[in-house]
Amino acid sequence: EGLRLFDISDKKRPRYVGAVLTDCGSHTHTMVPTDDKLYVYVSSPGPEPDSRTCSPPHQNIQIVEIPLDDPKSAKVVAQPDIFPQQQNTEMFAGCHDITAYPEKKLAAAACFGDGVLLDISDPVKPRVIQQIRDTENFQIWHSATFNNDATKVVFGDELGGGSQATCDAGTPRTKGADAVYDLVNGKLERRGYFKIPRNQEPDENCVAHNGSLIPVKGKDVMVQSWYQGGVSIWDFTDSANPKEIGFFERRPYPEGGIAGSWSAYYYNGYIYSSDMREGLDVLRIDDPITDPAKQVKMDEFNVQTQKSY
Repeated sequence: EGLRLFDISDKKRPRYVGAVLTDCGSHTHTMVPTDDKLYVYVSSPGPEPDSRTCSPPHQNIQIVEIPLDDPKSAKVVAQPDIFPQQQNTEMFAGCHDITAYPEKKLAAAACFGDGVLLDISDPVKPRVIQQIRDTENFQIWHSATFNNDATKVVFGDELGGGSQATCDAGTPRTKGADAVYDLVNGKLERRGYFKIPRNQEPDENCVAHNGSLIPVKGKDVMVQSWYQGGVSIWDFTDSANPKEIGFFERRPYPEGGIAGSWSAYYYNGYIYSSDMREGLDVLRIDDPITDPAKQVKMDEFNVQTQKSY
């Protein structure tokens, strides 16, 4: 149905402000703030051939402009086509997630069959820098994370959509994994892959999913959820040889079915993991590599609108 807008000035009484209809609905929102407006990049899968609002082809994203002094007047102001080449249409088109790094004027889009690097110097007119594919290894380009210097991008592959056991001995290490790309002269070059090193049971759904950076100066360290593979902390400072430095996981969920950590984010000394069956886990890692991050205090955090630390 699109975007819903709420005024949360009084957090006990959120007030509905309005809505913005977007073609193919809205799966994920990415905020790009400016001084007086908030731009929201709307990601949505499609097309739906029988739908009047989501007909093929679906090769665009939608940009909603929200004036901060009049949010009820929010509207779609652009629908840029960000696929200079024909997208892989064997599955959904459109994008699953977009991560913006406004300070660096960059965004990285995970668009099911493609990864796209964008110049967002003009938030309303994102410019495609590069479109990449990895048809041999990646099935669903699910998410993207810049390192702090914006010299690397980690793309995740949600092989099987999160419902399959892809962390077993029978699945290649490059599938259902993360791919680490270096930005060289403004272009992405793939260096290596990361996948948790522990084989999971055949009934444990497991694949790369939501995560964020751990703010360690001079290093590239990330925490990430892997459904029933648990929570993994890994170092990709050496892009070609990423390695795990810590993890937390439970045994297979006794009642079967989809379970495990859906997202794991670091914020001011702790990791917050949203477990689909067990609820909220608050974790702490004590390690010489990650301990410096405990000195970094952030006033705010949004995994899809990155800020430098």
